[in-house]
Amino acid sequence: MLPETGPGVTVNLALPLAGVGVLVTRPQGQARRFMERIVALGGEAWWLPGLEIEPPADITAFLQVVNDLDRFDWAVFVSPTAVERAWPAIAGRGGLPRTLRVAAVGRGTRRELAERGVHDVLTPDEQADSEALLALPELRDMTGQRVALFRGEGGRPLLAQTLVARGAQLQHAVCYRRVPASADVAPILRAWRAGRISAVTAFSRDSLDGLVCLIAPDGRELLTQTPLFVPHPRIAEHAQALGIERAIVTPAGEDGVLQALTGHFGHVQP
Repeated sequence: MLPETGPGVTVNLALPLAGVGVLVTRPQGQARRFMERIVALGGEAWWLPGLEIEPPADITAFLQVVNDLDRFDWAVFVSPTAVERAWPAIAGRGGLPRTLRVAAVGRGTRRELAERGVHDVLTPDEQADSEALLALPELRDMTGQRVALFRGEGGRPLLAQTLVARGAQLQHAVCYRRVPASADVAPILRAWRAGRISAVTAFSRDSLDGLVCLIAPDGRELLTQTPLFVPHPRIAEHAQALGIERAIVTPAGEDGVLQALTGHFGHVQP
């Protein structure tokens, strides 16, 4: 279950997001904690996932990588979902080998690993993307390094291609896939038209595309009139290409989006 919102919820007007309805478009596994943080800041969290996460059609190659982790030098996780989806199999083999070096694209991914007892994780401090991870000196020369890349189907090829170009022997550990979401949008659109949704958040281009498909055509105008908070310039550029002009680029991750929301609507930092 996700946090309950709506009539009957007591609002603390001293909190920075008091009276602010925030539409969360993340898949269920990632949405819950983010919605709880919005509610803790006084906001009203509405949920309409732009996509859903499912296992890949064939997990044979993924399981082979997990079983062979003792033979790898690095495990790289591209997202919190990659950690969440890969971990049952990793835990089933006794966890990550102690000799394995671990890298994560962003702080949210690092946090998911820390919750599972993995603390020495190479992560960029600022932007949460492949470019920032690849800029770290530890990954500049990967000659002869065996790398297991935990990721979803599709996605940007930059990280894999660059590691291989730097000499890595890379194997993909595809542990999830994104599929279009299906949901009853009528309650969301009613609340939106009634002025109860003041902001929209999107953490990926896929989530934004899914949201546009779900609410079109009736909700398209509402989306264009509502500030959209996104944690990366690429998502903002994609929003503008879709005709959504009010895209606000925030610092990276959940913390960055919440910081931007409270800065926009309130005065207290989360």
